Amino acid sequence: MSRRLLALLALGAASLAAQSSGNPPTPPDAPPPGLKTEHAQPATSSEEEVPPEEDASLVTTKYSFNPLQSKKDVAVGKGYAKKGNYRAAAGRFHEATRWDDSNREAWLLLGDTDEKLKDKEGARAAYEKYLAVAADARNAAEIRKKLAKLHN
Repeated sequence: MSRRLLALLALGAASLAAQSSGNPPTPPDAPPPGLKTEHAQPATSSEEEVPPEEDASLVTTKYSFNPLQSKKDVAVGKGYAKKGNYRAAAGRFHEATRWDDSNREAWLLLGDTDEKLKDKEGARAAYEKYLAVAADARNAAEIRKKLAKLHN
């Protein structure tokens, strides 16, 4: 017991001595004083970049019918589109169509974003699938006009 007491007293005396010296203790992984550390600068480019969480090459997903996940992907895609990140939005809308092939809203929004990204083939395919899924939609005539314009 007395050994423990002596060890605690020695530890307390060492910490008091470090505090009274005026120099704060440095963590073991800290660089030596006077050494400058450089931080990596974020990549800047004029092109729109896909956020890392949206990089499809990093994820392997097995798709099955999941309408709730499809709705979530549509909601996230709308958020990206609202911010002007159409590439990430198109990726989310594409994911939504994989979870639920009959999701009308996902096909329509995918066509719109592909059109904004100047991907005529993708927009055409998305609009055609939208019309196949939602033949009775109110805006079917408008979408057919867009398809006719894309075929030119």
